[in-house]
Amino acid sequence: MWAYDLAESLLSDNLPRRWAHSQGVAERARLLAPILGPDAELLESAAVLHDIGYSPRITDTGFHPLDGARFIRNVKRVDERVVRLVAHHSYALLEAEERGLRQELEDEFPLETPELVDALIYCDMTTTPDGTATTTPARIAEIVGRYGPDSIVGRFIRRAEPEIHAAAQRVEHRLELAGSVDSVSASATEPVTALSLPSPQVIKLAVTE
Repeated sequence: MWAYDLAESLLSDNLPRRWAHSQGVAERARLLAPILGPDAELLESAAVLHDIGYSPRITDTGFHPLDGARFIRNVKRVDERVVRLVAHHSYALLEAEERGLRQELEDEFPLETPELVDALIYCDMTTTPDGTATTTPARIAEIVGRYGPDSIVGRFIRRAEPEIHAAAQRVEHRLELAGSVDSVSASATEPVTALSLPSPQVIKLAVTE
């Protein structure tokens, strides 16, 4: 797939761990095919491309969702829906707010459908930096530990934490209804025990908060 070639060209040499993570996220995306229908390939493309904004070859603002989305839109002319998913992956608006870039991101890139936004959050936040499967609590703890609780990333991820867990639970619920949950994981949100399913409109939090 073209998206793999592009991501590999931007990440594999300078950022091999990011490349491993991106491949792992794409692998998770493939496992969601039973609930995505015709959007399965679109999500897989966004999954493998979601972190290309870290590449020093395309860095501009230093905020990787924005830099990556602009690159694939302006230089590669990628499908706008893939661009939107890359721009907003894993509650990027909340990190953009911490960086003073929220309005810029919000004005330039509309949100994709809540189901696809949830799906990419799930794939990203249940994949370790090395590309293996994990749970959302473990992933968030690893991010806070790596960046520090008082860093921009640490503050953002703690703000986004409840919504990340909720997105993962919504995806798992859809998988359960499709009879596919066992093929992905027992529970991506363990040790979170309560399975509450907020309204799909919860995704609007990132826009209205």
